[in-house]
Amino acid sequence: MTSHGFRHTASTLLNELGFDPDIIELQLAHINKDRIRATYNKAEWIKKRTLMMQAWADYLEGLKNGADVVAINSTKTKAS
Repeated sequence: MTSHGFRHTASTLLNELGFDPDIIELQLAHINKDRIRATYNKAEWIKKRTLMMQAWADYLEGLKNGADVVAINSTKTKAS
């Protein structure tokens, strides 16, 4: 696993959880080419970013505590 791999995983899961892609990219430090816009977005989206990161922490805590996760090598399959 690489740092980019962790970013990829976080981006994918946060998008699946329904968070705004712009906020996800900002949180993952993907630089906005428009420096002025990037500066204002950080200020304007701090509440949304905080809520998103708390949801992420709750998600990870759930995994740590045995959330309903199917192991990669599991023989279980989802019902159709």
